[in-house]
Amino acid sequence: MAPGDESESTRSRRDLVGHVAAYLYAVAIGLLIGLERERSHRDHAHQPYGIRTFALLALVGTLATEVGEVVVAVALAGVVALLVVGYRRTNEADPGTTTEVTAMATFLLGVLCYHDAALAAGIAIGVVALLMSKARLHQFVSDVLSDVELEDAVKFLVGAFVILPLLPRRGVGPYAVLNPSRIWTLVVVLTGISWVGYIAVRALGARRGLLATGLASGFVSSTAATASMGRASRDPARFSAALAGAQIASVVTYVELVLIMTVVSPSIALRLVAPALVGALALSTVSMLGGRSRSEGATAPARTGERVVTLVPALVLAVILTAALFVARWGVQVFGARGAAIAVAAAGLADAHGGSLSAATLFVKGTLDLDVTLVAIGAAITTNTIVKCVVAYVAGGARFARRFSVGALGSQALFLGALAMEVALR
Repeated sequence: MAPGDESESTRSRRDLVGHVAAYLYAVAIGLLIGLERERSHRDHAHQPYGIRTFALLALVGTLATEVGEVVVAVALAGVVALLVVGYRRTNEADPGTTTEVTAMATFLLGVLCYHDAALAAGIAIGVVALLMSKARLHQFVSDVLSDVELEDAVKFLVGAFVILPLLPRRGVGPYAVLNPSRIWTLVVVLTGISWVGYIAVRALGARRGLLATGLASGFVSSTAATASMGRASRDPARFSAALAGAQIASVVTYVELVLIMTVVSPSIALRLVAPALVGALALSTVSMLGGRSRSEGATAPARTGERVVTLVPALVLAVILTAALFVARWGVQVFGARGAAIAVAAAGLADAHGGSLSAATLFVKGTLDLDVTLVAIGAAITTNTIVKCVVAYVAGGARFARRFSVGALGSQALFLGALAMEVALR
């Protein structure tokens, strides 16, 4: 047999296997969805769509797709007609249309199986999960979600998915710092963290919810997390929990620093492990001791109906961080390579990891030696800690800023001390 004939035979077998798999996936999807629908309507004596019907709908969708597009259109029209007839027979006992819509979706999933069976299976699992969550969703909408929270959710979605895509992505003004898309992204991140924190508090309680939010949002932006926790701390019942959340977000800064440096330069990461560990342990200890000494955040119930998305504080903090970025760009422009450590420290005003990454990149390129790079990274982390203390004051007030600064600056001093020992011992 010629090589070309063998290749054609192999291709034919592969196509046959793909066709068989499409039909198997379609039947499995129909059976899965039909099983959920039958169990959901097991108390209804006149339910017209059972597990076999859903399996056949998916199978017909796949078969029609293999025959041709015209057949798919005709089959879809037939399915719609059958659904209308079935609904008219049962609408008095069950006026909902979920089953009819699900049946149409099952047919379309059968169509999709012919093109991408794995994607169809994933969507089908999502559909079943959505159908099974009926009671929880209805309870959430009727008993949990308030009008104020719904209004804030719409505001957030408009800001994230309507306004943000329309904003220009280029920088304007001095040093091209005024980038509308980047500034609004920061606003969306700040309000998004507030939403995550609010949901976590509702689900886990004040202390555990804010701690979980601080831990998660610290990987996005510890500065933004500090701002959101500062806002939450203005509720006296959540002060200690919000403070602990902000401190945990700063602990993440040390962890993330080592992780980023491991990717860029393992030799730098190796020398940052001990200082970062010292700083993280110190701040974690302060956070835990502060939480134990005050119990109000642990026992306070989560309030409902409060305003979650407040754009003015987010805009103010975005302006502050943009100004910090301007100072960072100015430092780079003025000092350049001759004063790289100072420039990196200025960059840390806007983002600790951005400045550290810049220093590590210069080290990899040979512009800086290891000692200067470590000093520059320490300077970037320090200036960013100072910015977070300022943000804590703006967002949370003097009491929150004082308590946050004691822990943050104390751990930063230990970090710098351990980093100085690393430099001295080389």
